[in-house]
Amino acid sequence: MGRFRAFALALLALLLAALTAPASAQVDPKTALLEKAGWDALRAGQARAAADDFRQALDADPQNARLLLGAGTAAFLERRDADAKDALQRAFSLDPTLIDAERVLGQVLHRSGDLQGAIRTYEALTTASPGEAEARATLSRWRREAEIADRMQQAVGNHFTVSFDGPAEAALAAEALDSLDRAYWRIGSVLTTYPNEPIPVVLYTTEQFRDVTRSPGWAAGAFDGTIRVPMRGALDDAKELDRVLAHEFTHAVVRLLAPRNVPTWLNEGLASALETGEVGWAEQQVARAQGPIPLSALSGSFGRLNGDQAALAYALSALAVRRLLQDNGGFAVANLLRDLGEGTDFDTAFEHRMLQSFADFQSTLARTP
Repeated sequence: MGRFRAFALALLALLLAALTAPASAQVDPKTALLEKAGWDALRAGQARAAADDFRQALDADPQNARLLLGAGTAAFLERRDADAKDALQRAFSLDPTLIDAERVLGQVLHRSGDLQGAIRTYEALTTASPGEAEARATLSRWRREAEIADRMQQAVGNHFTVSFDGPAEAALAAEALDSLDRAYWRIGSVLTTYPNEPIPVVLYTTEQFRDVTRSPGWAAGAFDGTIRVPMRGALDDAKELDRVLAHEFTHAVVRLLAPRNVPTWLNEGLASALETGEVGWAEQQVARAQGPIPLSALSGSFGRLNGDQAALAYALSALAVRRLLQDNGGFAVANLLRDLGEGTDFDTAFEHRMLQSFADFQSTLARTP
């Protein structure tokens, strides 16, 4: 349920660990300081600050491959994929030995839906650097994804394209299209947002789903620009089918409104609160919990949590978002997302759109029986 993000964050940690920024050889001390500040900001997870630092440094030295790599990595973090692709390709053209640029570029291409481009990039990377074990494992997984995609058929609707593995699943694909169309109009009306471009959906076997997404065992679906759902389990029950697809479609709407900077509790809370419109399950889950957990502790990926922890995190998030929707309406929540996507600081955007501070909102939630 948006849980592909856990894999992306884990991968990002590997990328940043591999990005070794040597002492700058720039003559201009200010540029050298900006470069160092940019790398430090990346390692601290401060993508916007890093982007600003690298942008200023590139103004003084636009042909510096290391600065372009930093700018591309910051753009990757902020989900500005077109900017990331441009910067990384320029970095690699200036310095073909800069394998970190290839490493990040492959991820940008994959996330953008260019699976073959991502494969070609990692084939070149692993050929030039045979010792790249993580890159080889990623390449193997992407090839597996491509093999699955090549043999799949498609059912095309007005707002979605559903890929499925063979004629036996055609009826299931048609059912999924109907379910997704219902979610499109219901959830779109809440957030006053209707995606214009068709959203790709892939129905996998459970094994294929785990291979491609590397989601935790409790995940019933994933969204990374494509809605990915295992056919077994979740899709054996029509109500569960509706729930899972509505949940993942909500992630697609959130991505449309805010490609970046959305705390996980808000993203997953929206998906969980809107998947059926009923949150009794969340109230029961929270009632069994030992004391309140602040939303600020749920800003990062839920992928690191075990099953019980994740269930509580989703429940708390769903109840928090339900309160936002009840008190302020879907239009205000959608505008909050737009502000975040445009780079507005979360506390500032929250207070502006929700008409109270985030700290006051958390206090109100903690006092709710």
